[in-house]
Amino acid sequence: MNITRRQIMAAAAASAALPLRRARADAPVLKFGVLTDLSGPYKDIGGPLATDCARLAVADFGAAAKGMTVEVIQADHQNKPDVGAGIARQWFDRDGVDVILDVPNSGVALAIAGVAKEKNKVFLPSNPGTSDLTGKACNANTIHWAYDTWMLAHATGSALVKAGGTSWYFITADYAFGHALQRDTSQFVTSAGGKVVGAAPYPFPGTSDFSSFLLQAQSSGAKVVAFANAGADTINSIKQAKEFGITQTLAGLLVFISDVHSMGLATAEGLVVSSPFYWDLNDRTRAFSDRLWAKAPNVRAGMGQAGDYSAALAYLKVAQAMGVAEAKKDGAATVARMKAMPTDDDCFGKGTIREDGRKLHDAYLFQVKKPSESKKPWDYYTLRATIPASEAFRPLAEGGCPLVKS
Repeated sequence: MNITRRQIMAAAAASAALPLRRARADAPVLKFGVLTDLSGPYKDIGGPLATDCARLAVADFGAAAKGMTVEVIQADHQNKPDVGAGIARQWFDRDGVDVILDVPNSGVALAIAGVAKEKNKVFLPSNPGTSDLTGKACNANTIHWAYDTWMLAHATGSALVKAGGTSWYFITADYAFGHALQRDTSQFVTSAGGKVVGAAPYPFPGTSDFSSFLLQAQSSGAKVVAFANAGADTINSIKQAKEFGITQTLAGLLVFISDVHSMGLATAEGLVVSSPFYWDLNDRTRAFSDRLWAKAPNVRAGMGQAGDYSAALAYLKVAQAMGVAEAKKDGAATVARMKAMPTDDDCFGKGTIREDGRKLHDAYLFQVKKPSESKKPWDYYTLRATIPASEAFRPLAEGGCPLVKS
C-alpha cells in the first residue's frame, strides 16, 4: 500500500504539540513523539494515556527547573506500518522529533525501527510485543522497553504446562506480533513436555467475531486455548469463549489490566497473566499511579504505558548528562549512553539495558481475582510468582542480534 501525504497528515491530525514549557530562543528543544493507536483495537493499551505517561515523566524529572525545554506530541499510526513509517519520517525530517515512544503494533514498530536507524534518531518502544526488536531486527538506535513475546511466553507458557496444560491450540492475530507470540510460546510448551495440536490465524485488524476459531479450538481437544493477540481482540475472544461455554483452560498470552477492566472480573477471574508492572504491586508503583490518576482519573496504566514513563525518564536523565544539544545530534550515541547507565524509576524499580537493546527488570506472574476478592477499584491481581530480571527475558546469546559480539 502506497502512503499519500494526505494520509500522513490525516493520521497526524491528533499530533498537536503539548508543550510543557515554551522554548527559549537560545535553548534547544527536546521533542518526544508518542506514536500510538488512538482509534483502533490498541487504544486502551496505548492511546492518550501513553501520552499522559510521557508528560508525567517530563514533569517528574523537573525538566523546566533544570533549564530543559521539552515537548510531547502524539499521532495515530492506524495499525498500518506504512502510515507509521510515514509519520516517523515526517517527525524526524520536518517536525524536530528526537525520540519516538509507545507504538502498540509489532509490524509498525519494526518499520519505525528501520526509519530511526536510517535517520539516526532514538526509538524507545514499550508497547510492541515482538522479541525480534532485540533479535534479528535489532539496531543501535532502538531500546525495547517493558515486555516482549519471549517474556510473556516464558512466564505464562511454562507455568501452565507445569500446571497440567500439556496440549495447546492457538488463536492468533495474523501479523508479526501474533506469529512471534505463538512461536515463542510454542517453544516453551514443547520444551516443557507439552505439544501444540493446532492454530487458527485470523485477519488483523478487523476481526470481531471469533466463533469459528473458537469452535475449531474446542473441537481440537486441546487442554489450553491460547490467545496470541492483544487489546480489544483479547477482550472479545475471551468473552466469546465464556459465552460459548468453552471449558478448556483459557490463556491470554498478552493481557493488560485495561482488558481485565473491560471484561469484568466475572469473566476474567482465574486468568493467569504475566506483566512487569502492576499499579498496586508496591509503594513505588502506587505512588506513580496516584500521580498519574491526578492527570488521568478513572484509569490505571498498563505495562506498556508504564514503559513510556520509564523510557522517557531514562532518556531525560541521559540527555541532561550529555547536554541537550549533544543528545539531539546523534541518536545512536545517545542510545549507547543509555545502555551504560542503570535505570531506576517508580514503575519498574532498578534495571539495566543490554547491548541488544533489551531493557531488563523483574517480571511477575499474576492471577486475576474473583469478584469477591477485589476490595477496591482496579484491585484485580494476586501475585503468584516473581521472575528475576536475569531470567525474565531471552538470554543475550540466543536472540541473534547483530550488535552482540560472540
